[in-house]
Amino acid sequence: MAFGSEDDKGATGAAKFVTSTVGNTVGGLGKTVGGVVGAGGRGIGQTVTAATGSAGKPVGEAIESLGNGVENGANNVSKGVEDAGKWNVFKVTMR
Repeated sequence: MAFGSEDDKGATGAAKFVTSTVGNTVGGLGKTVGGVVGAGGRGIGQTVTAATGSAGKPVGEAIESLGNGVENGANNVSKGVEDAGKWNVFKVTMR
Protein backbone atom coordinates (compact mmCIF):
# COMPACT_ATOMS: atom_id res chain seq x y z
CA MET A 1 0.00 0.00 0.00
CA ALA A 2 1.46 3.34 -1.04
CA PHE A 3 1.55 6.11 1.51
CA GLY A 4 1.38 9.11 -0.78
CA SER A 5 -0.88 11.59 0.97
CA GLU A 6 -0.62 13.46 4.24
CA ASP A 7 -3.58 11.40 5.52
CA ASP A 8 -1.46 8.24 5.29
CA LYS A 9 1.21 9.21 7.81
CA GLY A 10 1.65 8.27 11.45
CA ALA A 11 -1.06 6.30 13.20
CA THR A 12 -3.50 6.60 10.31
CA GLY A 13 -0.97 5.21 7.86
CA ALA A 14 -0.16 2.34 10.20
CA ALA A 15 -3.86 1.58 10.71
CA LYS A 16 -4.45 1.59 6.96
CA PHE A 17 -1.53 -0.76 6.41
CA VAL A 18 -2.77 -3.21 9.06
CA THR A 19 -6.40 -3.14 7.95
CA SER A 20 -5.37 -3.49 4.31
CA THR A 21 -3.22 -6.52 5.08
CA VAL A 22 -5.86 -8.15 7.26
CA GLY A 23 -8.66 -7.30 4.82
CA ASN A 24 -6.81 -8.73 1.84
CA THR A 25 -5.84 -11.87 3.75
CA VAL A 26 -9.31 -12.56 5.12
CA GLY A 27 -10.91 -11.67 1.79
CA GLY A 28 -8.60 -14.01 -0.09
CA LEU A 29 -9.28 -16.84 2.34
CA GLY A 30 -13.02 -16.26 2.05
CA LYS A 31 -12.85 -16.44 -1.74
CA THR A 32 -10.79 -19.62 -1.52
CA VAL A 33 -13.24 -21.32 0.83
CA GLY A 34 -16.18 -20.15 -1.27
CA GLY A 35 -14.54 -21.51 -4.42
CA VAL A 36 -13.86 -24.88 -2.81
CA VAL A 37 -17.43 -25.18 -1.49
CA GLY A 38 -18.86 -24.05 -4.83
CA ALA A 39 -16.79 -26.52 -6.82
CA GLY A 40 -17.64 -29.29 -4.36
CA GLY A 41 -21.34 -28.54 -4.61
CA ARG A 42 -21.24 -28.55 -8.39
CA GLY A 43 -19.30 -31.81 -8.42
CA ILE A 44 -21.65 -33.55 -5.99
CA GLY A 45 -24.70 -32.21 -7.81
CA GLN A 46 -23.44 -33.42 -11.17
CA THR A 47 -22.61 -36.82 -9.67
CA VAL A 48 -26.10 -37.16 -8.19
CA THR A 49 -27.65 -36.22 -11.54
CA ALA A 50 -25.44 -38.62 -13.50
CA ALA A 51 -25.99 -41.51 -11.08
CA THR A 52 -29.75 -41.17 -10.74
CA GLY A 53 -30.77 -39.89 -14.17
CA SER A 54 -33.89 -37.83 -14.61
CA ALA A 55 -35.32 -38.98 -11.28
CA GLY A 56 -32.49 -37.35 -9.33
CA LYS A 57 -31.92 -34.40 -11.62
CA PRO A 58 -33.88 -31.90 -9.45
CA VAL A 59 -31.87 -32.91 -6.38
CA GLY A 60 -28.57 -32.72 -8.29
CA GLU A 61 -29.44 -29.28 -9.66
CA ALA A 62 -30.46 -28.09 -6.20
CA ILE A 63 -27.11 -29.18 -4.76
CA GLU A 64 -25.30 -27.40 -7.61
CA SER A 65 -27.32 -24.23 -7.01
CA LEU A 66 -26.57 -24.38 -3.29
CA GLY A 67 -22.84 -24.66 -4.01
CA ASN A 68 -23.04 -21.74 -6.45
CA GLY A 69 -24.96 -19.66 -3.91
CA VAL A 70 -22.40 -20.29 -1.18
CA GLU A 71 -19.57 -19.41 -3.57
CA ASN A 72 -21.25 -16.19 -4.73
CA GLY A 73 -22.09 -15.18 -1.16
CA ALA A 74 -18.53 -15.82 0.01
CA ASN A 75 -17.18 -13.79 -2.91
CA ASN A 76 -19.47 -10.86 -2.09
CA VAL A 77 -18.60 -10.88 1.61
CA SER A 78 -14.89 -11.22 0.78
CA LYS A 79 -15.07 -8.26 -1.59
CA GLY A 80 -16.66 -6.21 1.19
CA VAL A 81 -13.92 -7.22 3.62
CA GLU A 82 -11.24 -6.29 1.09
CA ASP A 83 -12.92 -2.93 0.42
CA ALA A 84 -13.12 -2.24 4.15
CA GLY A 85 -9.42 -3.03 4.45
CA LYS A 86 -8.75 -0.48 1.70
CA TRP A 87 -11.00 2.03 3.48
CA ASN A 88 -13.33 2.08 0.45
CA VAL A 89 -16.56 1.45 2.36
CA PHE A 90 -17.55 5.09 2.60
CA LYS A 91 -17.07 6.04 -1.04
CA VAL A 92 -20.38 6.95 -2.60
CA THR A 93 -20.95 7.56 -6.27
CA MET A 94 -23.33 10.41 -6.96
CA ARG A 95 -25.13 10.61 -10.29
